[in-house]
Amino acid sequence: MSKILISVLRSASTIIRRQINTHSLLRNKDKSDQGNVQENNPICLEPIESKASTVKKHDNAMRQKLYEFGIYCAACMPKYVQKVQMQHCDQLELLVAPEGMFPVLSFLCHHQHACFNACSAVTAIDVPRRPFRFEVIYCLLSLRFGERIRVKTYTDELTPLHSAYSLWKVCNIFEREVYDMFGVIFTYHPDLRRILTDYGFTGHPLRKDFPLVGYTELRYDDDLKKIVYEPVEYAQEFRRFQLESPWNYMKNFHEGYSNPPPPKKN
Repeated sequence: MSKILISVLRSASTIIRRQINTHSLLRNKDKSDQGNVQENNPICLEPIESKASTVKKHDNAMRQKLYEFGIYCAACMPKYVQKVQMQHCDQLELLVAPEGMFPVLSFLCHHQHACFNACSAVTAIDVPRRPFRFEVIYCLLSLRFGERIRVKTYTDELTPLHSAYSLWKVCNIFEREVYDMFGVIFTYHPDLRRILTDYGFTGHPLRKDFPLVGYTELRYDDDLKKIVYEPVEYAQEFRRFQLESPWNYMKNFHEGYSNPPPPKKN
């Protein structure tokens, strides 16, 4: 890490303690543990040592540098970066507010200490019980430093996100996939339309409330001599099928099956 970055980290330590909840940046440790290094110095991570020989060894020095870079980003943009965390796979994650997604991505793309000039993937997950059910993830790659980072934000069905197409042209396809599968809306996108499903498709297939059979079905009509779309109709009423062996369901019809066994005769 350059001397400029280290000096900025030292001068921004007071900003970090004031703007960022340090307990959310660190591991969940017992409050009674008085010897925890992170309580005295929130910038230092606790080294991880894996005992299994088949598990990839953790590069604690690289984890520390990535974590300091995440705190540096949070100190530069404390209004937008809400949480910095390291995954067990030694990858850095920045959790960002929705209105600050594009400024943070622009910072990571153009800043000389970041140079994340490639976006490898954009995806999302759906958790319907949350107020903001969609979690959108951008996976970035720095070709200069050879490191990866994930930037996450949250939104709902109606709140749009600023498109990253102006930063990485490949986001044209990635964001269209997220829109098609989840229904997340992106503003300032040049061509936001479906890419995997048909033009007349109804709904978004990767939402948790989307039925497995869909809303429409297509078939070939012999009278019209073309493929037609129709609402899904069940040939029989919905039934619950118990695919069990005879040893499992025959006990329900055996008289006295649940009775206690008779006493043994001497």
